[in-house]
Amino acid sequence: MRRLLTIPSILFAAVALQLIGAHSVLAHDVAQSDRAFVAATQGQAIMPFLYLGAKHMVTGYDHILFLVGVVMFLFRLRDVVLYVSLFTLGHSLTLMLGVIFHIGANSHVVDAIIGLSIIYKGAENLGLLRTLGWRVDTRLAVLAFGLCHGLGLAAKLLSLSISPDGLLVNLLSFNVGVEIGQIIVLFFVVCLLNLVRNRSGFAAKAAVANWLLIVSGAAIMFHQTSEYLAS
Repeated sequence: MRRLLTIPSILFAAVALQLIGAHSVLAHDVAQSDRAFVAATQGQAIMPFLYLGAKHMVTGYDHILFLVGVVMFLFRLRDVVLYVSLFTLGHSLTLMLGVIFHIGANSHVVDAIIGLSIIYKGAENLGLLRTLGWRVDTRLAVLAFGLCHGLGLAAKLLSLSISPDGLLVNLLSFNVGVEIGQIIVLFFVVCLLNLVRNRSGFAAKAAVANWLLIVSGAAIMFHQTSEYLAS
């Protein structure tokens, strides 16, 4: 039973869901009931938007896969805080500015870039980028992909016809909710990593996990690119 509690097993389940071809899973869209609520909301609604932000992050398999890749080989708490803070800064900035200034971006293109970010993290963890001679500052890469993830969140919110009445408060609430959801996800991810890091064979399991990250990112990229070309 303990052998099943490994990062590869969990990531394999995520990849399987994607490769099965379930459109709703691959799209990671906003639930219809949530869409109706946002469209009907006038004025400040702090708690509902807080909940929506947390829900979107906790159910956001693409964001979760990227975060798994980011923290997989971070052993010190300060390093986890640093990289997660850079990611948070990036997606908070583009989320806020994207919605306030109506900076439009095709959601399929943004989601394809998010898929690329997952491929990048898996490849970097495996040392493939060094093999190719690519020198990338991981901190800048995490910040840059954070900006892309935030743009994806902004695109989702803009598609919901969110009311300008109480926009700033609702947007801040949504962003705080996203951070709460991120903390929840990271808590379980880091706890799981700490359980398996000191066990024999972790390096091999981590290698499998990172290859699965690459496959997952490629699946997301392929699906979103196909959707963009078909639209």
